[in-house]
Amino acid sequence: MTTMRQLLIAALLAFSAATVEAAPAPSVLDIKHSLRDDNVRPSESFETQSRVLEENFFLRNYTDARPNSTEIRLGNAEEYTRKLAELNPGIEMPYNPVVGKLIDMYLGKRRSLVSNMLALHDYYGDIFIEELEKEGLPLELQYLPVIESAINPNAVSRAGATGLWQFMPATAKGLGMEVSTLVDERRDARESSRNAARYLKQLYNIYGDWSLAIAAYNCGPGNVNKARRRAGEASSDFWEIYNFLPTETRGYVPAFIAANYVMNYHDDYGIHRPVIKRPLITDTVEVRERVHFNQIANVLNIPIDEIRMLNPQYRKDVIPGSPTRPYLLTLPSQQVLSYISSRDEILAYESEKYTPRSTVELGRNKNKNKEEEPAGQQPVEQPAEQPAPNQPSQQPVVADAVNKLTHTVGRGEDLGSIAKQYGVSATDIKKWNNLRRGKVREGEQLVIEVRQRNTVAAVNTRASKANSSEVPARQTKPAAQASRNENASVPERTRNRYSSSSTTAQSRAVPQRNSEKYKNKKQEAAKQQAAKAKKQKPVEHTVKSGESLEKIAKRYGTTVDALQKANGFKKGQTNLQIDQKLKVPKANANANAKNSKNAKAEKNQKNSKNAKADKNTKSSKNKKETAKSSKKSAKETKSTSKKSTKKKK
Repeated sequence: MTTMRQLLIAALLAFSAATVEAAPAPSVLDIKHSLRDDNVRPSESFETQSRVLEENFFLRNYTDARPNSTEIRLGNAEEYTRKLAELNPGIEMPYNPVVGKLIDMYLGKRRSLVSNMLALHDYYGDIFIEELEKEGLPLELQYLPVIESAINPNAVSRAGATGLWQFMPATAKGLGMEVSTLVDERRDARESSRNAARYLKQLYNIYGDWSLAIAAYNCGPGNVNKARRRAGEASSDFWEIYNFLPTETRGYVPAFIAANYVMNYHDDYGIHRPVIKRPLITDTVEVRERVHFNQIANVLNIPIDEIRMLNPQYRKDVIPGSPTRPYLLTLPSQQVLSYISSRDEILAYESEKYTPRSTVELGRNKNKNKEEEPAGQQPVEQPAEQPAPNQPSQQPVVADAVNKLTHTVGRGEDLGSIAKQYGVSATDIKKWNNLRRGKVREGEQLVIEVRQRNTVAAVNTRASKANSSEVPARQTKPAAQASRNENASVPERTRNRYSSSSTTAQSRAVPQRNSEKYKNKKQEAAKQQAAKAKKQKPVEHTVKSGESLEKIAKRYGTTVDALQKANGFKKGQTNLQIDQKLKVPKANANANAKNSKNAKAEKNQKNSKNAKADKNTKSSKNKKETAKSSKKSAKETKSTSKKSTKKKK
C-alpha cells in the first residue's frame, strides 16, 4: 500500500510540473492592453478649477467661448483603440482600461476644463512645438503641460513644482533657470519649454524608451531606476515596472495618452474650441534697466493684466534689468516700437516711487530746511517787540480733503487693478458704488474717493535781512526827534545827560555796521569762504535710473551746456548710462556767489553812506542848535548883568 501511494504521489507531481511548464508567461503586450487598476490616482491638473483658467487675460479678451454640447457622449474600448491608432504617433500609445478611465474623465466631468485648455493651447502650443522641433523630439510631447499644469503658467503643485512644465526648484536651477524673489523662469513659457525639451531629450538618451522617459520626468530617474531593479534589470518598458512605480506615476503615462486623445478628438464628443476674436501676435524687447509694470502700463496705455499674462516670470511686477544682466519683456508686437521710443519717459514716470535707493544717509530729515546762513553774517539784535531769530517757526497746518473721481472701466480692468491704481481697496470701491457683485464691465463708470493731504505753508518768523535792518532804524527816528525837541527847553547839564543816554539807546538798537571791526571781520569771513571754495574738489554725480542732463543741471543749479563741456560731450549728445560718473562744474555756483557778494557789498556801501549822511546832518543840526542855545544864554546873562547894575545904581 505504501509503495502504491508513493507511486501515485510521484505521478501527480510530475503531471503538475508538466502543466506549469506548458502554461505561457504573460507578455508585455497583454499587460498593456489588459491592465486594470482601480486605485490609479490622476495628476493634480485634473483638480484645476475651470474658473481659475477663465481669469486668464487671454481667455477673457481674445476668445469667445462656444457652448459645449449638453449631452455627454463617451466612447468604448474599441473606439478608443481605433482612434489612438489613427493618430500615427511617434510615441507608442496603447489602450487599456486605465487609459479608458482617464479619457472618460476628460470627456465627462472635466469638459469645461478641456475647452479652456484648448483656447490656451492656441497661444502656448506654438511655443511648445517650436522648442520640441529644435531638439528633434516627437510633437506628441506638446500635450505634457495638459497633465502637468492644465496649461496654466502660474500653477503651483502641493510639492512646490511650478509653471507650465512643473519644474521643482532644484531641477530648474540644475538646468540653469533663474528662481529668485523677483524672477521665476519656470513660469516663462519660452524658457521653461526650452529647458523641458532638453531635459526630456536627456532622459530619453538614458532609457531609450519614451514611456520610461516620461515616467522619469514625473517622479525622477531615481524612482524609475529603483522600480527597474525591483522588477528585474532586463525590464525596459513602463508597463513591466508599472506595479513598482509610485501611485501618481502609474497614472501619468496613461493620462498622457488620454490627453493626446482628447486634444485631437474633442469635436467628436461635443467639446468645442473657443473662437479667437483677434490674434495675439507678440514680440520681445531687451530691458537693461529696472522698470515696473505700472510704468509701462501707464505710459503705453496697456492693461497691466495683459503685461502680467505675457510675462508671468516677473513675480512682483518688476523687471530687475541692468547693463550686465538684461531681461526680455514680451509685449504685443505693435507696442514694442512704442516701448523703445518711449523708454526714457517710461523710466521717468514716478521714478522716485519705483526706483530703489542705492545709498541712504543716516539720520537725514527730508523736512529739514536746507538753507544755511551765509558765512560771515553777524547776528542782528531785534527790538523788544520782534521775536528772536532762533525762535522756532510755526508748525504747518495739515488738512485732509476727499476728492470724488469718476473712473470709466477700460478693457481688461477689474476691481483689483482699479483699486491698485488709486491706492484704495476693492471693498471700498464696492461700498462707494453699491456693488453687490465683484465684477465690472467695460465702459461702466465708478466713483472713487481719493484723500489728499493739503499742507498750509508755515509762516517763517525770521524776517528778511533788509527788513531786520530797517525796523530798528525806523523806530529810532521818533526817539531822536523827541530828543531834539526836549533839548531846546532843558538846562545844559540835564541836556548833556539826556543826549548821552539817547545816543547809547540808539547805538543799542542800530547795529554798528560802519565800524572798522565789523568791516575787518566781514573781509576775513569772505577770505575764509574763498579759501574753502578753492580747496573743495570738483563735484561728481553718479547717474541713476531715470535721470537726464536736464534733471542733473537743475539739481546743481547749472546748465546742460556746462555739463556737456565739463564732461567732453559732443553737441547734441544727451544719452546717459546708469552708474556713469559726471563732473558737475562749479563755475556757475562761484559766479552766483560773487554776484551775491557784490550785491551785498553794494548794499552795505549804500547803507554806510546813508548812515554817514544822517550822522553829518544830525551833528550839523545839533551844532546849530547848541550855537543858538549858547547865544540865547549869552544874551540872557548880558540882560541879567545889565539889570543888576541898574538896580545897584
